[in-house]
Amino acid sequence: MYVGRVLVAGPRVGAYRVSSRSFPNRQATERDGTVTVGPTPDAPETDNPYIAYNCLRLTDRGAVIGNGSHVVGVTDDPTVGDEPGAVVGTVRRDALLVEAVEEPTLVATYERDAPEPFDLDAADAAGAARELYDHEFEHRVCAAGVALADGGFETAVVNGE
Repeated sequence: MYVGRVLVAGPRVGAYRVSSRSFPNRQATERDGTVTVGPTPDAPETDNPYIAYNCLRLTDRGAVIGNGSHVVGVTDDPTVGDEPGAVVGTVRRDALLVEAVEEPTLVATYERDAPEPFDLDAADAAGAARELYDHEFEHRVCAAGVALADGGFETAVVNGE
């Protein structure tokens, strides 16, 4: 099943995966508490603004995982993260839905576009990235993971071979 971009959020661990039919030449790169999805060095040039973006960013209040440029806006908003806990937000044409999650919860661009429970067994960032990357969804490209660790957060990435 092709689901496009996938996000899993849980109370202690989360992950993000790029699945793409159109732009498979992308990779996830970690730098200074931010994971960025962008083209690989051998990717063909494109003027498509949606193939490069931050998908994960750490703050002093928590971690934000998302599917686009709004990740920076959410992390820069001082009111986000006032209450501890994990939430999933979904933007639709007719609504902005935000719900607290008590267990790993998945939402994707296609087919699984409403939050639903997801079996994510990983306990650390590397395991979360690997588990979501290896999941049976089609056209995997790269993944990022984040986990609560030692009073802060750790991140990890998995890129296609």
